[in-house]
Amino acid sequence: MDFKVLIEQSWTNTLKHIGPILLITLVQMVVIICSFGILAPVTTAGYINSFLRTLREDRPPEVGDLFSEMRLFLPLFGFFLLVTVAVFIGLIFLVLPGIVVICFTAFATFYMLPLMVDKNLGLFDAIKESWDNAVKPPVSEHLIVVIIYVVIMSLSSSFPLVFLITQPLATFILVGAYQERVAPPQIADQPPEQPSEVKSSSPPPPPPPQEESGENNTEEKEEK
Repeated sequence: MDFKVLIEQSWTNTLKHIGPILLITLVQMVVIICSFGILAPVTTAGYINSFLRTLREDRPPEVGDLFSEMRLFLPLFGFFLLVTVAVFIGLIFLVLPGIVVICFTAFATFYMLPLMVDKNLGLFDAIKESWDNAVKPPVSEHLIVVIIYVVIMSLSSSFPLVFLITQPLATFILVGAYQERVAPPQIADQPPEQPSEVKSSSPPPPPPPQEESGENNTEEKEEK
């Protein structure tokens, strides 16, 4: 995986559809705030699905895409609630366990949401396949992508309104890595070539002998 190309293409796609991207990112943040975070997981799934379609179809993201994966509300809400509780408990007691939970979750479930929206996998199947692709050689390739994603997303808390750029950029990196590492584009099957006729190197057979004409037969009888 060429990380430089991945980042450059993600940045190019962000600028190419900057208007719709700013709108859908801002609307998602408003929805998350107004819903007290309850709709954060399911709208994130819709957000990722929208960017995956932008990458594949070159269509601008649409606000309606945020709510395109509402069927995943319950499993995603339960999963993120469980992770949040585990991180909270880890941070309260020893801090380090909470950080370990965050790092492990980011590493193991990095492709979970793209798998759920793209392949319609259930929660546990998506986690399993995400883990399989995370530990697939080279593991360092996946680890670097996760680090790049986390670093870019962490910039959102450093400056106000920076998330309008960093979030879509990080999302394009996520779906770009998913597209290359997990679900590469399939090449259409080519019809098998028909075997060419084998040309014989031997000369064609001679024509069958022609019957003697009636005139020759008559001449032979007269001679007799």
